[in-house]
Amino acid sequence: MEIDFFLLGLTLIFLHEMDAIRCREWRIFPGLSFLNDQWGLIAFTFAHIPLIYWIFLEVQSGSERFRDYFSIFLIVHLLLHLLFLMHKKNEFKDWISWTIIAGAAICGAIELLLN
Repeated sequence: MEIDFFLLGLTLIFLHEMDAIRCREWRIFPGLSFLNDQWGLIAFTFAHIPLIYWIFLEVQSGSERFRDYFSIFLIVHLLLHLLFLMHKKNEFKDWISWTIIAGAAICGAIELLLN
């Protein structure tokens, strides 16, 4: 069985978005950090509907370019989390969150290396 690192990375980033709600990522997200938790949750959650729908459309289309760009995004996403690591409202501190974030970036790097 061959592992599709793109799909594994996609799975991990979706799992990360679930974890991001637990960790209230909108509190450190530029543009949403000024919202209280109730409005931050609403805005963060509903903003993901068109985003995830678009991702599904791109995956369905079989776009190799999208796979490459998304793989790069997974790596940049890790770098952004490292950049915001010391933010006072950052709740991504446990091994579960970091396994998901780093795992997605590793999948992105492997996908790029294999293509």
